[in-house]
Amino acid sequence: MVTLRLLAVHAHPDDESSKGAATYAYYSGIGVEVLVVSCTGGERGSILNPALEGHAMAERDLTGLRRLEMQGAQQHLGVQHRWLGYVDSGMNDDGSVPADSFAGIPLEISTEPLVNIIREFRPQVLVTYDENGGYPHPDHIRCHEVSLAAYQAAADPTQFPNSGEPWQVDKLYYDRIFNLERIDAMYLALSVIEPDSDLLEPLEAARERMKDYPKLATTHVPVGDFLDARDAALRSHASQVSPDSSFFFWPNDLVREAWPFEDFQLIESKVETVMPESDLFAGVESTS
Repeated sequence: MVTLRLLAVHAHPDDESSKGAATYAYYSGIGVEVLVVSCTGGERGSILNPALEGHAMAERDLTGLRRLEMQGAQQHLGVQHRWLGYVDSGMNDDGSVPADSFAGIPLEISTEPLVNIIREFRPQVLVTYDENGGYPHPDHIRCHEVSLAAYQAAADPTQFPNSGEPWQVDKLYYDRIFNLERIDAMYLALSVIEPDSDLLEPLEAARERMKDYPKLATTHVPVGDFLDARDAALRSHASQVSPDSSFFFWPNDLVREAWPFEDFQLIESKVETVMPESDLFAGVESTS
């Protein structure tokens, strides 16, 4: 019997909980081995939850706090976790990055540790960001670059020959969690269920912002039963996520009614599959 394995590569601790967490909890819950890699420790992040301002650990040891937060999120999702080991690049107004940071280190150097992980873990599916990083943080863009470089190099016996036996990942996906179809569906459902809801205004604003977004998702994973695990993981990252954030948290009953999916774009596949998909592993079991 094939052991299914999913590798998700993210820039910072908390990204795994806002981009695909319900999917990871779903697959973990049905017996798939799920490994989340955090490329950096989030050391140069800001405290984004006003409730933690003045919190001693947040002010004096944000690195340590974010590691503890990641442990909490990992437990809620039921996944394995690795640190790739690089330092957060920050997000400077002038676009510069520190030389010792993840985005400042040459790609050929930062690729090898991820090749090691791929060859050791041997996933059939790899999930990461597109070339824009989801948003243009230098660590998100470098996460995309490292993920693609490692995806290709891991299968090539001539690259990094001391990093384990070559391994070909079957399917490469980009995260498309934030998309217009999802927002439209929630807006329309809420208009019917609760036409006077205060949530209609932020949903309408999101529709306007995203009106020109292309429809890129190919794969819609049914995660309605795992939204609470996602929310618990997100709230574990208390330094980064306010518990009443209207950007991250919507009534899960509404989400289950309107759009109980997390969405991904299949970029490359070594196995045959049929679009649209409802399973990141479609086509894998019959060929591996």
